[in-house]
Amino acid sequence: MTDATVAPRTRPAWPWAASLDTALDARREELFALTERLIAFETPCPPGRNTGPIQDFLAARLRALGADVRMVPLYPGDSQLVARLPGRGPHASPGRKSPSGRTSSSGRRSSSGGEEEDGGGRALLLNGHVDVASTAPGEGWTAPPFHPVRRAGRIYGRGATDMKGGIAAALIALETAIATAGPLCGDVTVQFVTGEEMGEAGTPTALGHAPAADLALVLEPSSGEISLGQGGVVTGWITIQSPETFHDAMRRRMIHAGGGVRGASAIEKMMVVQQALQTLERHWAVVKSHPGFPPGTTTINPAAIEGGRHPAFVADRCALWITVHFYPGETVEGVTREIEATVLAVAAADPWLRDHPPVFRWGGRSMIEDRGEVFPAFETPADHPGVALVAQAHADVCGTAAAYRTSGGVCDGGWIAQHGIPVVVYGPGGWGQAHAVDEYVALDDLVRCARVYARVIAGWTGAV
Repeated sequence: MTDATVAPRTRPAWPWAASLDTALDARREELFALTERLIAFETPCPPGRNTGPIQDFLAARLRALGADVRMVPLYPGDSQLVARLPGRGPHASPGRKSPSGRTSSSGRRSSSGGEEEDGGGRALLLNGHVDVASTAPGEGWTAPPFHPVRRAGRIYGRGATDMKGGIAAALIALETAIATAGPLCGDVTVQFVTGEEMGEAGTPTALGHAPAADLALVLEPSSGEISLGQGGVVTGWITIQSPETFHDAMRRRMIHAGGGVRGASAIEKMMVVQQALQTLERHWAVVKSHPGFPPGTTTINPAAIEGGRHPAFVADRCALWITVHFYPGETVEGVTREIEATVLAVAAADPWLRDHPPVFRWGGRSMIEDRGEVFPAFETPADHPGVALVAQAHADVCGTAAAYRTSGGVCDGGWIAQHGIPVVVYGPGGWGQAHAVDEYVALDDLVRCARVYARVIAGWTGAV
């Protein structure tokens, strides 16, 4: 797969496609109003812990469809919504296992180990996050970020693109597919999660309370293209700690011949570590590559540094916060081992660091709670049937073939892929609008995605 491979254009036999479009056209205003309603829920993360009202709103909407809805707590004020709409087809297929080992389709086994009956057909997972990027005073919004404004064919507001527009389009599509295309043979599971903006474990938590699925559609913005993968991200802390603390007046004796004091500034020693990281980063750029990613994507970013106490002290502690990007096919464990080996080799050659080596802490479950995050890499084969279906739906709606891409950003798709569920990312808007001042989503984008989503829901699960 290249950075923008064009999917073949085919026209599937969907007898209900025209009916879906007619029904969705009649609900255009409802789609726009729902997007605005979701934006109006103030769910910035950080600070988080504020998603209860929007989750209750979405849960009521899904229960009206007949879904079994669970709220799974993660942090106070932030629960994960997991809703299951069981398939109702008459031709239940034999149970089969997903690559993760969990049974999917008929006789599906949930993550908790219990059998769950369904109507056969292929199971679909819809995943989106209800938290949005934070805002700050003085950012220059033309209207308050949580008071959506509609103008010039767009809806403006925080989260319009990332990703309340995608959630609204998926909800309208799901309701319309069930009402128009008829009962669905396969299960549909909906996960609306929290904390994605801060690397929190919303999706991993939801996956632990949901049945297996045969395809996941992640509703993140994709600029009208089909995203089939992303690189991974892990943050880490590298800390240098001196066992002794020295007054600033002692520095002369620590750095000059004959001083007789064996000590060091932790800040200066972190410069040795940073040079080693930069050397490794450049080495990776030369020796590592992956189709669909520009050269040098495997970066080690020195994002923040903390050190020292006061001008009257020699710094006895320094901590470097880094962000590491890696390719699909690489693992957090593999890249962090390589970083540790490089840094420790350099430390072993330093007279002071060899006796006071840096300490590493990788990842975490929340940038808010423990100042760390992990987003696994993933890649879905372009010839997967689910990818073909999304491409066909896009071509049917847009009249042109879709482009396949890998994403330069990250989302929760990697966690889903780790559960053995193939992932396709497709949603309204693009990264250029996400997190921006005056964030917006185009009305036409919402309509396009609702039409594509409805076709995927009905086509994948098998409308009776």
